[in-house]
Amino acid sequence: MRRLSIRNLHISLVAGIIAAIMTLQAAPVAAQQSTTDAIKVERSTILTQPGVFGVFTMFKLRPEWNKVPATVRMASAAEVARLIEKHKDNVLVDIYLTRGLKTNSDFFIRINAYDLAKAQTFMREFRSTTIGKNTDVSDTLVGVTKPLNYITKDKSPNLNASLSAATYIGDAPRYAIVIPVKKNAEWWTLSFEQRLKEMETHTVSTLAYMTNVKRKLYHSTGLDDIDFITHFETNDLFAFNNLLISLASIPENNYHVRWGDPTTLGSILSPEKVIKALSE
Repeated sequence: MRRLSIRNLHISLVAGIIAAIMTLQAAPVAAQQSTTDAIKVERSTILTQPGVFGVFTMFKLRPEWNKVPATVRMASAAEVARLIEKHKDNVLVDIYLTRGLKTNSDFFIRINAYDLAKAQTFMREFRSTTIGKNTDVSDTLVGVTKPLNYITKDKSPNLNASLSAATYIGDAPRYAIVIPVKKNAEWWTLSFEQRLKEMETHTVSTLAYMTNVKRKLYHSTGLDDIDFITHFETNDLFAFNNLLISLASIPENNYHVRWGDPTTLGSILSPEKVIKALSE
């Protein structure tokens, strides 16, 4: 009996230790979850912060969409508006019209969220809406925003100051362009100093266009089959064209294995206007 009691005590102690370890491991996850749940989405804030997930989903409407009664198609705009309102504290949703500009999509959705699960929930519910049921996904890109890696105040102070001063001016942009980028292995095996030099050249080539073109970068390595998602907004497509030519003309371009393919160009409209345009 004594041996049995000691054995039971030993088992209880081991079980207690395992339970304590599991509790400690779960605590940071629970804390992180409660933190993200507590943060409400504000457009002016979430679009400037690191640690924000971006999900880009490109949609192509099925031919069956045209067979849906016109009144039902038009009502789908209000249905999507209600869904966006339902999730407004958890995700920032933008919808862009690509019909007439691209062949592989009719519109795309960009979601910004502090918690990737919140973005996934919205997209799942969107697919259950009237228009969502009549679409096929042609592409999905996932990334996260991060602080500057190279052109920082410490590593490149002069360029950092120039970059900070080169802010967008003018009316609200009318067009959005999404370009996925993947680097080759040679890029990632360069020393940090070598990559810093390449990114300094990259930054110099873009400064002249930053007053005409907004850019937002998402990091995708490990989250997707690409390394970066570049989201641009502009009123001046000529300036944007020249910006891309400038970027194509520097040595960094030798390290790209994917640059676009596809490049997605869309008009910036309210979600309601996009859905209504697709319902006509």
